[in-house]
Amino acid sequence: MKIFPGVARAIGTGALVSLMSATSALAVESDDPIKLTLHDWTGQLITTQIMGEVLKKAGYSIDYVQADYIAQFAGLKTGDLHVAMEIWETTGREAMDEATATGNVENLGDTGLAAIEEWWYPSYMKERCPGLPDWKALNDCAEEFSTPETAPKGRYLGGPVTWGGFDDERVEALDLDFEVVHAGTDAALFAELESAYQRKAPVLLWVYAPHWAPIKYKGEWVKFPAYTPECYNDPSWGMNPDMAYDCGKPRGPIWKVAWSGVKDKWPGAYAAIKAFNLNNDEMGQMVAEVDLDGKKVDDVVAEWMSNNEARWSQWIAK
Repeated sequence: MKIFPGVARAIGTGALVSLMSATSALAVESDDPIKLTLHDWTGQLITTQIMGEVLKKAGYSIDYVQADYIAQFAGLKTGDLHVAMEIWETTGREAMDEATATGNVENLGDTGLAAIEEWWYPSYMKERCPGLPDWKALNDCAEEFSTPETAPKGRYLGGPVTWGGFDDERVEALDLDFEVVHAGTDAALFAELESAYQRKAPVLLWVYAPHWAPIKYKGEWVKFPAYTPECYNDPSWGMNPDMAYDCGKPRGPIWKVAWSGVKDKWPGAYAAIKAFNLNNDEMGQMVAEVDLDGKKVDDVVAEWMSNNEARWSQWIAK
């Protein structure tokens, strides 16, 4: 689309963006809906709906499909699902690598978000377990983290089972006197943290970033032996010669992946998804607006779209 300078000045920047979007709508390569997966944590709902709303601005038809975080790769391989906006290096790397190795799924690059997912405790627990954050202190303090249901073992409150993360395997490999109890939902996980923090009650749980929790609450992540790929893949590696997962979780980017057919069927959308980029600070703020301030995801996404039009319009520029 060629816009002459005089025309651009006459119609104004906002109208120009709208005109470009309208032209893009006429140029979409297929009217078939692009299926973006939704999961069970607030940040992923936000990133996915931002991407979906941007693609709608370009004229694409969008379907949001609820899917299991790890099991979704089966649908991405067959093309029954098309785009997953958040695959965390910390928990999804193995499933992503297996899927991309088939040639049916493509890694479209990082989202700009940097992931941490690890065992976390409030700072007040260091008074009761002064050896922290060293993981070796956990067994000395297991009873300090116990509940009536787990005593004398400590309790580690993990994320929903569908998130993966190998926490049960980690407990066994490192011979920790802890029982893993999985929260049913993301909301339940952080509701328990809120309750414990207000009462200064013992709690050890899965906390991740980008998220509001490590900003709002003062605490630390447990320091496990550093992750290496061999730790997960080679039982002979590490302090336990008979078991894998005797280390902490990996840290790194949050990735975007897609069915490999997206680039041929919807090349404009493919380019836009590759261009998508957010940062941890803005994501943490948006998650806080939903989880703490009670705003709807749709409203938070709409506000971001309004405030960042110049930015996302570049993602869909043809």
